[in-house]
Amino acid sequence: MTTDDLMTGLPGEKLVCQGLADFQSGLCTIPACLVRIARPRLSRAGLITPIVQGQDSEPELELYDLLKREGGDAYSRYNALVRELVSFENALDGRRRKLE
Repeated sequence: MTTDDLMTGLPGEKLVCQGLADFQSGLCTIPACLVRIARPRLSRAGLITPIVQGQDSEPELELYDLLKREGGDAYSRYNALVRELVSFENALDGRRRKLE
C-alpha cells in the first residue's frame, strides 16, 4: 500500500500532506509543525522517519508562535488544528489496524 492510499480520505489529509511536503523541504510552516507534533505516530505508519535524539525542538511552541504572528485568536486556531491532527492520527491508526 502506498502512502497516498494510506492517507486518502482521512480527516485532515490535505493539511498533513502539505505538512509532509513542507517538512521534507525544510520549511517551518504551520502544517510542518503539525507533522512534527505527530511524528511518532506518522513514523509508526511509515510516513516519516523517526525522531533522532535531540533532533526535534518543541514543535508545539513553534506552531503557537507562527499562529500568533498571523494575528487573530492563536489559542483557538491552535486548538482547532490540534483537534484536526488528532482526528487524522486516530483515523490513520484505524486504517492501519484494518490492513494488518
